Amino acid sequence: MNAQLSTPTNKLQRHDLLSLEAYAAQRADFRARVMAHKRNRNVHLGAHLTLAFEDRLTIQYQVQEMLRIERIFEADGINEELDAYNPLIPDGKNLKATLFIEYADVEQRKHELARLVGIEHNIVLTVSGHAPVTAIADEDMDRSTEEKTAAVHFLRFELDDRMIEDWKAGVAVTLASTHSEMREKVTLSDTLRKALVVDFD
Repeated sequence: MNAQLSTPTNKLQRHDLLSLEAYAAQRADFRARVMAHKRNRNVHLGAHLTLAFEDRLTIQYQVQEMLRIERIFEADGINEELDAYNPLIPDGKNLKATLFIEYADVEQRKHELARLVGIEHNIVLTVSGHAPVTAIADEDMDRSTEEKTAAVHFLRFELDDRMIEDWKAGVAVTLASTHSEMREKVTLSDTLRKALVVDFD
């Protein structure tokens, strides 16, 4: 079975996925292709925050890896994985991203995750000339408590037609953390901005 890649607005279906046997045979090449693809879709927001913008290919890779790890080959199990991961694919009006809070030292990470409670609700994207868009975080489940935030969050940025039009025209786009304990801001590189344009088609 061959994996069928189409536009990012299409959700994955079972026939888009490789069987466990086929994936095992193609995994090295497929993984290399996905890693190269992901490099143009990641942005560092300061020293400790990374946003990985997801699309159909990155999510297909995550699903294939989960099926491989869990040895899932029955239809019901595959459908459960697709139901869990398909919401992370952009639908043409938004961007979807995984937010990683990264500290190498375990004790420092524990301290920082307690200090940064709520940061997932303070990630803001701005298309030049338009109002800032605050990310909608963790729609599937809460990943934070009052005591600490999680190290991984799933974000959605909703853009209107004029924002998308200006994005495609090449205006500057910035990302920021407005959390009181970690204020950071970065302008998206031309490479990243252009890579994300396809998510609006």
